[in-house]
Amino acid sequence: MLDFSRNHFELFGLPMSYRVDSSLLAERYLAMQQALHPDRYAAAGDQERRLSMQASIRINEAFQTLKDPLERARYMLALLTGEASGKKETTQDMTFLMEQMELREELASVRGQSDPSAAVGKILGRLSDQSGVLIEDLEALLEAPSASDLEAAQELVRKLQFVAKCRAEAENLEAELDELLGPGGRPSSTKAQKTAG
Repeated sequence: MLDFSRNHFELFGLPMSYRVDSSLLAERYLAMQQALHPDRYAAAGDQERRLSMQASIRINEAFQTLKDPLERARYMLALLTGEASGKKETTQDMTFLMEQMELREELASVRGQSDPSAAVGKILGRLSDQSGVLIEDLEALLEAPSASDLEAAQELVRKLQFVAKCRAEAENLEAELDELLGPGGRPSSTKAQKTAG
């Protein structure tokens, strides 16, 4: 069965590194899920079925954590420092906070723009650039981290949390606009016909 004492990296036979080979991770995840899936233990005893279910849940959690750059950083910092990464802590970088406030204000005013879909796309592009830079910096800091690198990485995680939250809001708004508007940011023909009729 599964050795529940192993950390997420060990479960998948990966080195503990912020840089993760995502295709290898996915490949190992699928192989483990197939081997340990509860359906394979349907005819087994109660204990084996329960262990299979627990193993399947653990593999899912480990995979979700390692495939997400923010969750992977939080997890790795928890392993390296022995402390859970504080989700409620906030960055003290005022310039960064101002940039985030400006992005949120832009997002709030999107509906009033002539092409709201393009405006959201532009914001998503900026957020993607920001998270790309933060992830690159995290990769460098967590390669062979010193105590000061770990502190700096925790600050980057706090910033990445802001970017991820704003990105989720922008993606939700984009989906909402896609539903309301057709391609190119114009009302879809069916909605236009309904309002015209």
